[in-house]
Amino acid sequence: MATGAAAATTDTVPGIRITDVIAHPLTQTLPRPTITSWGAYSEVSIVLVEVRTDAGIAGVGETLARFSPKAYAELIETSLKPRLVGQDARNIGALWQSMRRALSGRAGGMLIEAIAGVDIALWDILGKVAGQPIYRLLGGVGRAEVPVYAASVNWGTDEFMDQELDRYLEKGFPRIKVKIANPVREACKRIERLRKRAGDGIELCVDANWAYTLEEAVEVGRALTDNDYFWFEEPLRPEDEQGYEELHRRCATPLAAGESNYSLDQAMRLLANRTLSFLQPDVARAGGISETRRMAEFAAAHDVAYAPHIGMSGIVCETASVHLAAAMPNLRAMECETDSSPFKTAITGAAPGADRQKNGLLPVPTGPGLGIEVDWDAVARLRSR
Repeated sequence: MATGAAAATTDTVPGIRITDVIAHPLTQTLPRPTITSWGAYSEVSIVLVEVRTDAGIAGVGETLARFSPKAYAELIETSLKPRLVGQDARNIGALWQSMRRALSGRAGGMLIEAIAGVDIALWDILGKVAGQPIYRLLGGVGRAEVPVYAASVNWGTDEFMDQELDRYLEKGFPRIKVKIANPVREACKRIERLRKRAGDGIELCVDANWAYTLEEAVEVGRALTDNDYFWFEEPLRPEDEQGYEELHRRCATPLAAGESNYSLDQAMRLLANRTLSFLQPDVARAGGISETRRMAEFAAAHDVAYAPHIGMSGIVCETASVHLAAAMPNLRAMECETDSSPFKTAITGAAPGADRQKNGLLPVPTGPGLGIEVDWDAVARLRSR
């Protein structure tokens, strides 16, 4: 309903035709490695997508392209751009479907991540044309700020994880995520150790990044329940839906997942049967604002909470996630990555969320569209070589 009202307003503005789509592959070295059960990440990439129009209004989006960013850029400029140039930028739904047909096969992978960057840019344009922030076009529920949790306490030695936890406590985060991995016995010990160190007043959750088999996850789940963690994130491979259903029956700690999903159909089963208590789509992967919104609203219809994932992404992904978080009625908390990477500090004049949050609450941008302005000189300096 809100989107329709915005479209009615923009119909009076002539000439919102797409003239160019430019993909900017970016790579950076992280200030400190992100360490998960998969290993240590010291370098990461994204693709910024710039969509220009004949009205002089441009939008920016972000594609989750952690590796091989030039391949994503080529896909955007050779397969998606020809379907977009000359089209009305306000017809986001029609453009999404056209881009989806650029490749055959089931939805997922690089195509949907590439579409995500374009889709976010189109919503940015729509907001600028309407003179409204995106969360209002989505039918906001009146939030001026959104709850966030610190991400993350990286996997490592006891002393290392203690230091990581202390850093987030000093920043005033009331919610903190912990990375866990194998061996299971060590994970269980650290789950207990960090709970004692944080105290009962801090909400803790864990992210396993698919580290476990079902039986291992059951064992870790007992430690989480005993130590009052509020969710168990991605304990199993995302394809193992039957395993998640069995774990739900055997684990009292609520399950969270969804960052690996590309579209609503990949999330439906575990939402409809309420195996998941928290859905965590990433707007830079899950088809942008349009598809992520569908996923969050489907979750709301099944009494499942929405908890946006942003991972090692940049300020554009983070900002788009804030708009979705502000608008969705079933929001629980949004991930707040605390690394001070150039993707968050140099691309725009806006400070990253970790620096703007106070006591776990992050203000919602109020400017039109995403509400941020990109420093294209900084983008050029970060361009993948």
